[in-house]
Amino acid sequence: MDVLTTRFGTLSVEPQDELIFDQGLIGLEHCRRWVVLTDTKNPALGWLQSLDEGHIALGVVSPRRFVPDYQLRANRADLQTLELTTTRDAEVVVIASRQANSQHTGGLTLNLRAPLVINAERRRGCQVIAKDDLPVQFPLSLPSIPLKRTA
Repeated sequence: MDVLTTRFGTLSVEPQDELIFDQGLIGLEHCRRWVVLTDTKNPALGWLQSLDEGHIALGVVSPRRFVPDYQLRANRADLQTLELTTTRDAEVVVIASRQANSQHTGGLTLNLRAPLVINAERRRGCQVIAKDDLPVQFPLSLPSIPLKRTA
């Protein structure tokens, strides 16, 4: 299928490359079909491109690349739609965004509180709210904050 996007032009997406988020994402509940794209200029960055809305693309990164102690604690019920055999099969990414406010003008932040959990084998994803009180806007330009380790 061909998808016209504002950021990447026309993309040819094979059905096996589609990621399905049954519930959509927070604030984007109507966007349920996505594809993950690599960023040719930044190997740490990926793009979650909506196949339902060509103008929506979200920057995503592995949280552990920037916060090595990051641990996600989520309700198992929130992960049921992923059809995981074991939670070790889950891939976790967080949304990166540019923020312009008084604390970190124009800097990048990570949403550690509402990560995306993906079962790459089954091509299913969901967004969960972490049980721990993690920041929604974790600034990349500031020193790491101590995060609680969990078993």
